[in-house]
Amino acid sequence: MTPLVTAAVLLAAVTHASWNAIAHRITDKLTGFALISGGGMLIGLALLPFTAFPAAGAWPYLLASAAVHIAYYVLLMRSFRLGDFGQAYPIARGSAPLLVTVLAALFAHEVPDGWAAGGVLVSCAGLTGVALWGLRGRRPDWAAIGAALATGVTIAAYTVVDGLGVRASGSSLGYIAWLMALQGAVLPAYFLHRHRAGSWALLRPHARLGLLGAALSVAAYALVLWAQTRAELAPIAALRESSILVGAAIGAVFFKERFGAPRIAAAGLLVLGIGLMLHTG
Repeated sequence: MTPLVTAAVLLAAVTHASWNAIAHRITDKLTGFALISGGGMLIGLALLPFTAFPAAGAWPYLLASAAVHIAYYVLLMRSFRLGDFGQAYPIARGSAPLLVTVLAALFAHEVPDGWAAGGVLVSCAGLTGVALWGLRGRRPDWAAIGAALATGVTIAAYTVVDGLGVRASGSSLGYIAWLMALQGAVLPAYFLHRHRAGSWALLRPHARLGLLGAALSVAAYALVLWAQTRAELAPIAALRESSILVGAAIGAVFFKERFGAPRIAAAGLLVLGIGLMLHTG
């Protein structure tokens, strides 16, 4: 993985954690996700005239990815309703790299070497530690954990689908524009159907924040898709999950969630895992 690709994925990690924090901050999750999803659709539609049309081989992946992304949004909304940001976000993100490694080996024929495989496992252990710290003396909220894990399954699925699709598209920017345009209409349409005449009154107080979240979301995923055309899927997926460190910082500063020494140790495992994954360059 080149320094430029590494920098792009790390920037994507920061922007991704930021838009997720925005989605968590908006109390009514459907309102927040309708704004973010709908804003992403508008950005995608605005980009279409200036991007190349994806090649025919990319369209099955595009359609499948749009469906998986809708499921991802629904499950992420549920995760944020049920759990704290500092735990729901890391569980969802931390469960994905190992799944991506398995799926990439099966479908993209990208079998990791010993360093990369060890790095993915160590990173997952660190992310799990970040997620589960603070549960001592309390029973885990299995509904929240289950929703976050299911979110991680969708993350792994769309990571592999889009990794294959963007390579077949001939244009990473054209692929992301069409993906945003295709997936972005469903949640806003459901929101409008549910709230009808009262929709604007619910959207207006959060419009600016939600649209900022949409721009960050599109930027984050565009960077990842570009990176997937230049490096293997599993290391990118794992490196992208360094967003959990940003998420933990956001949780501590803006949501007043404790970080603590155990979480710092778990974060250290994550950094070690990233170093192992990048060992082979």
